Amino acid sequence: MSRYRTVWIVCLVIVGILGFVLLDRAEVLNAEPSNIFPELQKFSDCLDIIQKYYVEDVAPGKLIDGAIKGMTSVLDPHSAYLTKEDYKEMQISTTGSFGGLGIEVGLRDGVLTVITPIEGTPAFNAGIRPGDKILRIDTSPTVDMTLEEAIKLLRGPKGSKVILTIQREAGEKPIDFTITRAIIHIESVISQMIEPGYGYVKIRNFQVDTSDAVRKALQKMGPVKGMILDLRYDPGGLLDQAIAVSDLFLSQGKIVYTDGRRPEDRTEYVAHKEGTFEGFPMVVLINGGTASAAEIVAGALQDNQRAIIVGVRSFGKASVQTIRPLSDGSALKLTIARYYTPSGRSIQAKGIEPDVAVEQKVPASEEPQAQTFIREKDLKSHLAPKGEEAPEQTEGPGGQVILEKDYQLKYGLDMLKTWEVFHRVKKAA
Repeated sequence: MSRYRTVWIVCLVIVGILGFVLLDRAEVLNAEPSNIFPELQKFSDCLDIIQKYYVEDVAPGKLIDGAIKGMTSVLDPHSAYLTKEDYKEMQISTTGSFGGLGIEVGLRDGVLTVITPIEGTPAFNAGIRPGDKILRIDTSPTVDMTLEEAIKLLRGPKGSKVILTIQREAGEKPIDFTITRAIIHIESVISQMIEPGYGYVKIRNFQVDTSDAVRKALQKMGPVKGMILDLRYDPGGLLDQAIAVSDLFLSQGKIVYTDGRRPEDRTEYVAHKEGTFEGFPMVVLINGGTASAAEIVAGALQDNQRAIIVGVRSFGKASVQTIRPLSDGSALKLTIARYYTPSGRSIQAKGIEPDVAVEQKVPASEEPQAQTFIREKDLKSHLAPKGEEAPEQTEGPGGQVILEKDYQLKYGLDMLKTWEVFHRVKKAA
């Protein structure tokens, strides 16, 4: 490639960036042109040197993609450049149906690590645990692998097999798990009456129809004496659905507010009286796999004193991402704001502390599940709070909970029963 062609490509990049800046009122790049252009000149020089002297010919598009990935890699772990294929995968994921294993992964100290297995999926059923380090996917080592590359290898056609080489503890021999991929249709909400008068709603993730599913579940149950909302192992999802679910249980007050660099990213969300389900006590179950949108719900109900939070500290992701599509079908996923609970708390890299700390227990005859969760603070380049520089639920067929094997759930139910007795005695007095 000639020097002139290289400069031409870089000029196009510059024009695109400047156009983006002008369209966004110069808020995307908070820098003077005099500071920007020398850096772009350095980029142009590097591109030209690679094209002239690198041992093989490399397509310019590949180099540009690599440069953009490099830019996002110095941001927080939830910002990323999405190729066309990555963007399509993300759009599929929010519908709750895709081919794969059913695990949320992140990078901890540069190692691909399981954040949480999603309940009812092949990975969950195979025994994959939070904190498992994935050393190899089939024959591909995960060293220096991006999240997008890993997800691409983990997903695949229904019925195909993948071998995950897992290390649990330092010094232990790695374990191979052979897992058969399935169509991961994550039923966002499951519900049942766990005892007469006591309802149970489990939200597995926040999809486009989650709030509608929760509303229908509550309507089907009718009047209840108490309700358990289970947010354990819920990796989050869509912000608007977290707000809508919170609104179902709150008749007034703040739900959450966001704060970013741009005025439009500073928004307060409040509850509405209409359509509220109230008049009964609530317990919310959380653990280290409770993240993002699920933490918004837990924080809103906790701060508004609508529910008692039971379990162990949550993941600690209190940032908001947006997707900005690019002209060629790729996209940028970018963190644009932090969110705060109604009382003004930032749980970023801290998590929500339960009102009642309850560790999960299993019968002594069963292999104990790992209690070491990977949280936001463990992820590389995680955002600091502003101003500051293993499966625990056992389900039977159809997602029905087995109460005697779920200590946290049983504890929450006992709290609701005690609550009812206490209020009866109080009224009688």
